[in-house]
Amino acid sequence: MLTQQLYSSSYFIELEEKYGAHNYHPLPVVLEKGEGVFVYDVEGKRYFDFLSGYSAVNQGHCHPKIIESLIAQAKKLTLTSRAFYNNKLGEYEKYITDYFGYDKVLPMNTGVEGGETAIKLARRWGYVKKGIPENKAKIIFAEGNFWGRTLAAISASTDPSSYKNFGPYMPGFELVPYNDLTALEKALQDKNVAAFMVEPIQGEAGVVVPNDGYLKGVRDLCNEYNVLFIADEIQTGLARTGKMLACDHEHVRPDILILGKALSGGTMPVSAVLCDDEIMLTIKPGEHGSTYGGNPLACAVAVTALQVIKDEKMAENAEKMGNIFRSELAKINSPHIQTIRGKGLLNAIVIQHANEDAAWEICLALKENGLLAKPTHGDKIRFAPPLIITETQLKEAIHIIKTTLQQFQ
Repeated sequence: MLTQQLYSSSYFIELEEKYGAHNYHPLPVVLEKGEGVFVYDVEGKRYFDFLSGYSAVNQGHCHPKIIESLIAQAKKLTLTSRAFYNNKLGEYEKYITDYFGYDKVLPMNTGVEGGETAIKLARRWGYVKKGIPENKAKIIFAEGNFWGRTLAAISASTDPSSYKNFGPYMPGFELVPYNDLTALEKALQDKNVAAFMVEPIQGEAGVVVPNDGYLKGVRDLCNEYNVLFIADEIQTGLARTGKMLACDHEHVRPDILILGKALSGGTMPVSAVLCDDEIMLTIKPGEHGSTYGGNPLACAVAVTALQVIKDEKMAENAEKMGNIFRSELAKINSPHIQTIRGKGLLNAIVIQHANEDAAWEICLALKENGLLAKPTHGDKIRFAPPLIITETQLKEAIHIIKTTLQQFQ
């Protein structure tokens, strides 16, 4: 009994509070095991995971085939750095470029590294191919974006909690309203613009879905003004929205594609930047890289993570389950649900309540009832379970959401 008390949730929470930086505000739950759509806390309680590591665990927790690849490769070779060739990187590069239809891939680790890499590529292309005067290249971003916490990423942010008191900021970044083609066209008329970087659906902003035709309009405008279209599909990609890429909903192909998160099935940091030779080959040896980028372990894991998405038809399941989820949420008819929005299994509700902390309190209540979700931007709750969720499991989770909302009426 003493051992159980010592290693309770409160013990581990206190450890983090005492020895860790206070840069997160987690729900008060301490997890020690994950399996499929479920996670378990240190007391053994089971929860539906409706965050999926911010869509890093699309394939489900500890997918057996991904873990098998991880263990097998870890026993042989994990890291060489790019000072040498290894027998996994080329195979992975061929696999992922064939998978998404690009000439080349630049392997990195984290999503934000992918974003930084895409911007560097776009700037270099702007100077070498478009003829932008030296140090004049501009990158346009959409307001409400989120692609990380580096100084470059926060320089593109409109969220004060991301950028306040961290300046000075990166020059050459400009913002336009999201889902506004007129504003975008005006910005692209500047001949020094190299690229427009955008999330096809804004995740951290609260699953903001643009109007039908927005992505097609972005593609057309970028073509017209000779500007690169960079799609940040780190959260929306890899079957999350019911298509392999969210851009696939409008049949558009970005010039630069950024992937991450579920590229490893939630086992390790793996990201990738894909584009064609005209862009990728503007960067020469020694001009960009990463010690861990393209390591053999990441390559082996990523190939398996991508393969199981196709083998298990996760995009199709996400499309079907997402339609059911939004339909069943609407049937709840809760006075506290102001808006339901999303595509596939990337969804959110906007909470309407007199209490400004209602979304947080609802998430605490959901936790008590066996489902984990997290608020974003105050009044929004994102619901993004692993893409392997079954209809039976989904309806059990919806019942938890309904019961929880009724507690607040």
